[in-house]
Amino acid sequence: MEFEVNGARHAVDVEDDPAAVEVVRDRLGLTGTKLVCAGGVCGACTIQVDGEPRVSCLTPAVLLSGRRVTTVEGLSGHPVTRAFAAADALQCGYCTPGFVVEAAAFCDRWRAAHGRGRPARQEIAEALSGHLCRCGAYEGIFAAVAATCAGDHDAAPADGEAPAVARTEAPEKIDGSARYTTDHRPEGLLEGVIIRSPHAHAHVRSLEAGDEPLVSLLPPDGVVRYVGQPVAAVAGPDRAAARAAAARVRVDYEVLPAALDVRQVRAGEGPLVYADKAARKRAPGSGEAPQLVPARWRGNLRGPSAMNSRPATAVRRVLAARDRSPERLVEGVFTTSAQTHTPLEPHAALAQWIDGALHLEVSTQSVKRVAELAAERFGVPVDRVVARAVHVGGGFGCKMGLTSDVVAAVELARLHGAPVRVVLDRDEELVDGGYRPGTRIRLAMAADADGRLSALVMDADNDGGIAVGGTVAALARFVYGKAPRRLRDFDTVTHRAPGAPFRGPGGPTMCWALEQAVDEMAHRLGQDPIALRRRWDGNPKRHALYDWAAALPVWSGPRGGSGRFRRGVGVAAANWLYFLDPVTEVELTVEDGTVVARCAVQDMGTGSRSVLLRAVATGLGVPEARVRAEIGHSDTVHGPTSGGSRTTPSLVPAAADAAARLRDALGGGDVGARLDAAHGLRVVGRRPRDRRGFVTPFPLGGVAIGRGFTGSVQVSEVEVDTRLGRIRPLRVWSGIAAGRIHEERLARSQCEGAVIQGVGYAFFEERRTDPVTGRVLTENLEDYRVPGIGDTPEITVHFHQEGFDHVPGGGVGLGEIATLPTAACLANAVHDATGWRPYDMPIRPDRLLEGLGT
Repeated sequence: MEFEVNGARHAVDVEDDPAAVEVVRDRLGLTGTKLVCAGGVCGACTIQVDGEPRVSCLTPAVLLSGRRVTTVEGLSGHPVTRAFAAADALQCGYCTPGFVVEAAAFCDRWRAAHGRGRPARQEIAEALSGHLCRCGAYEGIFAAVAATCAGDHDAAPADGEAPAVARTEAPEKIDGSARYTTDHRPEGLLEGVIIRSPHAHAHVRSLEAGDEPLVSLLPPDGVVRYVGQPVAAVAGPDRAAARAAAARVRVDYEVLPAALDVRQVRAGEGPLVYADKAARKRAPGSGEAPQLVPARWRGNLRGPSAMNSRPATAVRRVLAARDRSPERLVEGVFTTSAQTHTPLEPHAALAQWIDGALHLEVSTQSVKRVAELAAERFGVPVDRVVARAVHVGGGFGCKMGLTSDVVAAVELARLHGAPVRVVLDRDEELVDGGYRPGTRIRLAMAADADGRLSALVMDADNDGGIAVGGTVAALARFVYGKAPRRLRDFDTVTHRAPGAPFRGPGGPTMCWALEQAVDEMAHRLGQDPIALRRRWDGNPKRHALYDWAAALPVWSGPRGGSGRFRRGVGVAAANWLYFLDPVTEVELTVEDGTVVARCAVQDMGTGSRSVLLRAVATGLGVPEARVRAEIGHSDTVHGPTSGGSRTTPSLVPAAADAAARLRDALGGGDVGARLDAAHGLRVVGRRPRDRRGFVTPFPLGGVAIGRGFTGSVQVSEVEVDTRLGRIRPLRVWSGIAAGRIHEERLARSQCEGAVIQGVGYAFFEERRTDPVTGRVLTENLEDYRVPGIGDTPEITVHFHQEGFDHVPGGGVGLGEIATLPTAACLANAVHDATGWRPYDMPIRPDRLLEGLGT
């Protein structure tokens, strides 16, 4: 078959009937086209065929015969590429090429029909409705497409003029040249696949591979505890051959009874998931620190772990209020469904052994930690392991350890003496890639006669499958003063896949219950919900946000109604701990007049590369063009994990220290004038201690807790269709107090994306399993629904930049605090519109209609 791709003629053998995406990516090497869902849902693989966008995962390659194909690599110079870079219409960048290809076609059509008129927001949403961005960079995409249609980016930069970019790597992500783990294909590459258990609980008696060499991925006791658990892995010259080899492997299972019904487990019924103490110690963690707080096991129940403050008093006051002042007592049972991370770049690892050293390309949030764990696991000195993660296509908490894809790739590479890549399919990602555990929260909140918080009781049952360590109730310890409270977390352990930390672990879940209860109390007391929160909350940073929120015109504007469509406005607040990695370092080396900044940090879309480069340039007083940031390599100075909102507050102070050291080494003054003569000069900067030190005396697992809390206050407006049960988020105002904002556009994008994920949590996302077999039913992006561009409300972000003067650089992390109150805020808006209180999340149409009695 012959066809044209980006202006060049190609001949390709298509006798094996490949999809177009396979031909474009694997045979032509145009890896800007990404394979994500393999079902035509996400749009990441979009190409143009004779100028019309098509998803290449569903297009047979044979249909390209004689056609003109354009991939993202062929759109270099199109105005939309400049607009995406200028508007920061991306984060991790994995979905970006697909958006660019679709947007270019839309903008060309629009310009032909409308000249330089700007399309409405709804018109852009309809045109790009077949595309998903898990990072939630939709606001930037709206702006970029509108600007392109209006002709704002028609003119290319003049010779010698730098293009406008919000993040330094934007051009590579936009034109498809950024290489992710899924894009690397070294000579002799083998593809590995993982064989997974079809049973929720079984003992593996034997593995018979025949002529196929395989590696075992079983735990030491040989027991599988959920459908989809890795059992073994095999490799082949391509994925088809590897799958065929996997099909020939025979696994002898002794199928055992499984504990799948959460209600039965909570009643003490069902077979044990972990039969002994040794097995319990191997339980994975669904939180940041799974078993930091010891807790009692009773069968399949673990807990409670508690963060109490005068718990007996809290219980006594709740009981008294129940008898004497029920009008000042709010009680309820709130539930949340599991929310799956599903980053668009799946878990992926490429391993090869070279002269006894292990080299890894891996999609990870912790390149340094992966190298250290790999050295320990595979018996290699740590200086003989090099892990690289130059570009990472999202993570959100599920890519922070030595995951099964890494283990399988390393073991298969050692077995075959060749490079091996293991990339999870989308169904594997949705089954075994991690999720925020579902919960049942029993809450009681009492107020005294003066309307002050008198007591809070919260019990959270965390449903994280075989994982433990849920921290939901514990997070209510740190907000709304010092009233007595009993806060207990329990783990309900079942034969289902393990939960994992997800953006603000436990925080959005806790807020779902607490912030609705506070809202209900305000109604009971006849007080303004913002005013009540301000009265209960002693944090001055959040006081400033309450004042800002109360002054929004929408807060005092009209709402409600009695017809089919009703509008409501809600508010919710949150706080979050300030985390950092206190031993972060930044190395600066002068190379041919350029300052190269190195750190073993990674960028999963948060902008670490840009933050590092600009912090160094600012500290040296030189143009950004004189600094180059190299990140994502484990074999350089220590860098932080991209999790726990610790990256920026760790990286910026270390970069500033490194810049100061380099200035001193160059003699101060005009540094730029001395760089050309300083080739080879090297300094290492370190993260200074905060004034008054940290809360924790030493780092634990690469993280310390700093002094002070970040804050968020959000206001939302929704429209409720009372006939069909649909809820449309119209606008969200997100106020953030996290100190100084180092890179405002990148920070704004992070906060916008956080709201989008909160919208998904509130209205759409629900990981579901078969109650009889334990099989995951939402194993594709059609059944597991994440928010698209058409689901995006208009988002306004407000930064209050005071309150962290004790921190070098003056600012802390904000990626997690920005998503904590969103779901609760939207639920309060639904209540405001309808008078019905949603206790179960997501707020599905059937639940809304049932609640309204229609």
